[in-house]
Amino acid sequence: MNGQIDPKKYQEAADYIRERITVKPEIGLVLGSGLGALADEVENPTIIETASIPGWPRSTVLGHSGRLVIGTLAGRNVLVQQGRVHFYEGYEPDLLIFAVRVMKLLGVGSLVVTNAAGGINPDFKAGDIMMITDQISFAAMGGAHPLRGQNLDEFGLRFPDMSQPYDRAYQALVRSAAAKVGVPLREGVYTWLSGPSFETPAEVRFLRVIGTDAVGMSTVPEVIAARHCEIRVLGFSGITNECSADGETKTTHQEVLEAADIIGPKIVRILREVIPAL
Repeated sequence: MNGQIDPKKYQEAADYIRERITVKPEIGLVLGSGLGALADEVENPTIIETASIPGWPRSTVLGHSGRLVIGTLAGRNVLVQQGRVHFYEGYEPDLLIFAVRVMKLLGVGSLVVTNAAGGINPDFKAGDIMMITDQISFAAMGGAHPLRGQNLDEFGLRFPDMSQPYDRAYQALVRSAAAKVGVPLREGVYTWLSGPSFETPAEVRFLRVIGTDAVGMSTVPEVIAARHCEIRVLGFSGITNECSADGETKTTHQEVLEAADIIGPKIVRILREVIPAL
């Protein structure tokens, strides 16, 4: 039942991880579809299969390997989550944020979230990198809110502020870093839909009207949970396909994964510049 996870489950998972690592992670990274190769950049890694962690939900989606990689990246101690779970897999909203709360207990103070997203903004092209500046929580607004149920006061307030879900100081760092390494950077609003179906042409047109630049099936629950427990957030969408407003273009998950292979190295170049300053 949503909101009814025994708080002890978070601590059990954190203890299990802590016993197997030699560094205290400062920064968490959550990697979206096809972007798991970013974890290959971690030095001196300790790898933990999430299936072995007590209470940790398992991903069933191609492109989400289900591992934690803990080590150093650009001189900082990081915990990289390869693969996340989604609402459309049948998980209740509170399970979508399990990883973030465990990261908080492990000492993570900054979170970098990435996703593969469809480009709603007609100026966006497949292969673009969009820094997320704000979000629209459609699924949460419709009732699938990850904080629904009894509030866990040890993590945060009953009514968390969401006026700045993505840290503006971090965004300034990204703008400078992208210019330095020569990666063109888009910026915009990410909208979370429950999935798993891709958007209809009418839905694409509607999303444009309300100010959406990129759309996907993840990320927002983790951001809400992070801000609830006062973790600072930086977010990226890799634009893997251009959403069709006229129904003439079809989208496939394989297309998303192939585009993510191109996008991943671009995000790595930016993060190597940004992570030391987070």
